[in-house]
Amino acid sequence: MLSVVIPAYNESARLPATLERLRNYLDAAGEPYQLIVVDDGSSDDTVARAEATAAEWPQMCVIRLPRNMGKGAAVRAGMLAASGELRLFTDADLSAPIEELPKLREHLSAAVQVVIGSRAVAGSVIEEHQPGRRETMGRVYNRLLQFVALRGLNDTQCGFKLFTAAAAEQCFGPLRTLRFGFDAEVLLRARRLGLGIAEVPVRWGHREDSRVSAMRDSLRTLYELMVLRIKARP
Repeated sequence: MLSVVIPAYNESARLPATLERLRNYLDAAGEPYQLIVVDDGSSDDTVARAEATAAEWPQMCVIRLPRNMGKGAAVRAGMLAASGELRLFTDADLSAPIEELPKLREHLSAAVQVVIGSRAVAGSVIEEHQPGRRETMGRVYNRLLQFVALRGLNDTQCGFKLFTAAAAEQCFGPLRTLRFGFDAEVLLRARRLGLGIAEVPVRWGHREDSRVSAMRDSLRTLYELMVLRIKARP
């Protein structure tokens, strides 16, 4: 079974369209699945809209965090609550279309337990770029991260990652970075556990109303880079 996890924070405006697109895709795929929306303490009616959809969609459920704890906390809650043998997390804006999922799945093997979508390797297609400052911040972050901890991975931040059940539980169970830098900690844990990681080019398009602040999160990132190796110790 496939589990799909969507972290959501104040996503009331775009969540209904996202859920409709996901349901159409997952129903047509013809395999057992579950969809988990994890609300990260939204102040709008994200929960009400998600629960209304879940009421008539047996494969969907909603998890509510008690307060805003960060995207990492939301993804962690969903990945650990999931019951699928394969567990995907994807952003609520579907910047990487769900139709790209087969590209990730075909790279899973006995030697590869984690597959990450990438905007920075040959074959990726950027349909709409981020604003210049934000895109530059992402590139600088990934270069620093490669230097500090994750050599060979070009795009750790794309919100489209697939894990086997065992890999998800091993990587997300001890997760300590609950906000912007959680992807890096997850991947560093995977590396230290000896799990195989494949980076796969995907289609991707920037969506407005990002939850990332270039200035605030770049400063937070610098701090997280300095402590990442310590945080990711078993």
